[in-house]
Amino acid sequence: MVFDCDTGIDDSLALLYLLAHPDVTLEAIVSTAGNVPAQQVSQNNLGWLELLGRDDVEVCLGADAPLATPLMTTEETHGPLGVGYAELPAPRRGVSARPGAQAWSEITRAHPGEVVGLVTGPCTNLALAIRDDPGIPARLRRLVLMGGAFHHPGNTTPTSEWNVAVDPESWHEVLHAYEALDGTGVALPIVCPLDLTETIEMTPDHLLRLADSAGSTPEEVPAADDADGLRSAANNALVRAVTDAVRFYFEFHRDHDQGYIAHMHDPFAAAVALDPSIAELHAAPVDVELTGSLTRGTTVADHARVWGRPDTARIAVGTDPAAFFDTLVDRIGALARAI
Repeated sequence: MVFDCDTGIDDSLALLYLLAHPDVTLEAIVSTAGNVPAQQVSQNNLGWLELLGRDDVEVCLGADAPLATPLMTTEETHGPLGVGYAELPAPRRGVSARPGAQAWSEITRAHPGEVVGLVTGPCTNLALAIRDDPGIPARLRRLVLMGGAFHHPGNTTPTSEWNVAVDPESWHEVLHAYEALDGTGVALPIVCPLDLTETIEMTPDHLLRLADSAGSTPEEVPAADDADGLRSAANNALVRAVTDAVRFYFEFHRDHDQGYIAHMHDPFAAAVALDPSIAELHAAPVDVELTGSLTRGTTVADHARVWGRPDTARIAVGTDPAAFFDTLVDRIGALARAI
């Protein structure tokens, strides 16, 4: 796998989920500017790996800005460093000398037809990679993108989702690269939009179950009336860091009248990357609005096929959230138990 992310609280849990899966060989983590700047994303990725004693996974630094616009970040959602209240260990190593776009190209060349690509942030690095190496889509076994909104309000503008809104040009270029491959048999990318990912609601009970799975004590159940910023006392370092990260996310959702929950967009996309059969998928021509004064960054799917254009993506439209969380809790719990 190549995991391209803008870590991020939910990106963090996606990373842990991938690291916990016995069938995943994580060839590289590509750090994308988004939730926080790319340098901080890299430090977050290296920090999680340090906590787990994993010095075998390459972390590549990606582009520090979107293709055509200044970077906007979202520390109010994910915390000043992007990982909520979690305090990760200082990494003892730095990023790879290999840039993120180069990693996409070289890894897919080394393993043609075998690599699963997962993007849970803006598509900046993948778009740059495809500009230089248009053969990447044909060499990927599968590509999964978290982002977009089709029949659901946006979470950045009234109609646009965060990852697309940060760099709509990159999404546009990636989708059009697949449109150009129509009829070649290349698997279309899977898009996991807000329509579905906002049904993936983590609750305090999920954290309690995760801690129990890890054998962590004392028992902790974050609650809406806790003082903001309360820190975990868990004796398991990973459970403690995850709890502190997710607590910030709970508080953000509560303060925006969504309940004391946390939408786990990115771990769900990671699960789909590993097993697309967990989601119901509908193929359609998909494009991104780049010029609308009110709708820039909006993803549009032509389900009625009035454009007369080929399908460019498979949209995830249904799943079993409870089954997903059972797997997530079991996997990350086992990972925590092993450290």
